[in-house]
Amino acid sequence: MMRSLWTAASGMIGQQFNIDTISNNLSNVNTTGFKKNRADFEDLLYQSTRIAGTPATEITVVPTGIQVGHGVKVAATQKIFTQGSLQNTENVSDLAIQGEGFFRILLYDGTYGYTRDGSFKIDSNGQLVTSNGYRVLPEIVLPENFVRESFTVSQDGRVSVKVAGSDEPIEIGQIEIYRFPNPAGLSAIGENLFKVTNASGDPIPGRPGFNGMGTLIQKFLEMSNVSVVKEMVNMIVAQRAYELNSKAIQTSDSMLGIAVNLKR
Repeated sequence: MMRSLWTAASGMIGQQFNIDTISNNLSNVNTTGFKKNRADFEDLLYQSTRIAGTPATEITVVPTGIQVGHGVKVAATQKIFTQGSLQNTENVSDLAIQGEGFFRILLYDGTYGYTRDGSFKIDSNGQLVTSNGYRVLPEIVLPENFVRESFTVSQDGRVSVKVAGSDEPIEIGQIEIYRFPNPAGLSAIGENLFKVTNASGDPIPGRPGFNGMGTLIQKFLEMSNVSVVKEMVNMIVAQRAYELNSKAIQTSDSMLGIAVNLKR
């Protein structure tokens, strides 16, 4: 069977994966704190029928070899952690990170998750939580009878609030953020959360605005960093590459048909 059939088929499979990645980016274009994915590809093994440098005569060698490739495969999918645009929400519990950093979240199983999604809520216990009820760490617990509109988070993460009957705000906590040596190595687990892996390195805690950490902006949310125009262009390129590989299969099939019809 012709090698080109399987080579072109691997190209179609690769471009299908590329389209899947682009589709996920586009579906999350309005997801708070979402970071786009990029599919990376690499060529497959080569079959060598002649190795470069093989002796041709007693005093000469073959200058170039003969190699034929076997197609393409997916090498990696990488999260691109560029800054998303900031959107004003006028909600006092919404926080955006401008610069490097992640919020730490306590999951139900006792492990930690990390997120750029700062669309936090205040639950019935006065705690700052995510939309799914996960606690933000370090825990921020608001006092009873607090005035909601007085809830204030400074750029360096200091949390202040007023209580009913008092005009003086009180400081109730400090929000920390975390950065990683290799954020692209984090494992996405859904719900806008990431988990630490050996590739990401250990989290480095810090106060917002210090030692390379980003700053916090209250009443804003970081939107997705997906560019619809770029993703649509990437989709067109992937679609045409898929079509080209399908044409290679059709051409190989046509050549096989000619060979089959040699004897009548």
